[in-house]
Amino acid sequence: MKLVRQLAPFTAALLILTFVAWAMPKDLVTIKGSDTMVILVQRWTEMYPDKKATEFQVTGGGSGTGIAALINGTTDICSSSRPIKKDEVAQLEKKYGYKGLEIRVAMDGLAIYVHKGNPVKQLTMAQVKDIFTGKVTNWKDVGGANKPILLYSRENNSGTYEFFKEHVLNKQDFAANAQHMAGTAALINAISKDPNGIGFGGAAYAKNVKAVPIAKDASAKAISANVASIHSGEYPISRFLYFYLNRKPEGSVKKFIDWVISASGQKVVSEVGYYPIKKK
Repeated sequence: MKLVRQLAPFTAALLILTFVAWAMPKDLVTIKGSDTMVILVQRWTEMYPDKKATEFQVTGGGSGTGIAALINGTTDICSSSRPIKKDEVAQLEKKYGYKGLEIRVAMDGLAIYVHKGNPVKQLTMAQVKDIFTGKVTNWKDVGGANKPILLYSRENNSGTYEFFKEHVLNKQDFAANAQHMAGTAALINAISKDPNGIGFGGAAYAKNVKAVPIAKDASAKAISANVASIHSGEYPISRFLYFYLNRKPEGSVKKFIDWVISASGQKVVSEVGYYPIKKK
């Protein structure tokens, strides 16, 4: 009984310390931007080892939306599947006296998706361009059935849209009949139900659809997106994925980013289906 009385103050103190630790507010880190990167960023925040002190809020909306939020100061981190533009850097510098910080956090192969039942085995970059600009409108012209091609694209605030337009369409406009989808998941879902559909998106979203191997030209071998072909540059449609900040990172933001680009954070990249940053 005497021992219980002696331990009572220590037990009470422990309970108080536990309650204080539980009641202490967490740092909130907001991450907004690329729809392509949402599943990756969410997994990072789920696997982050210091969640006791940090809470995360992850939203998509597109790379352009994320960069606009960064300029407006309504997000801590912008996730983007395209490089920031010169005019966006100028806006950051005007508002914050800082040009912004770019951090490469992963690599991605931009896949060309068709229905699982589509017999087309490969496409060249020129064929992909002709399809999405409306020059080729029937699958028979690229080795498929005598069926009309139905186009699915991302919306124009998407970094994936802008990257595809610049690097695949050579800045030409999409065909007028292209259906613009709000996110990659919605695009994939539509193609999975449309035998004549074709679209593009991050390689990690290849579920219930077929990713077509791509050749640089008619004389080149068609290449599938994988870690070796992405890092070597053999796969013709590859890109970096970025975090952007409007100030130098510190505190919880810095700790999180340091972990993301560490070996542990990059392991998550592979698990989700993207490609780790190649170490020099």
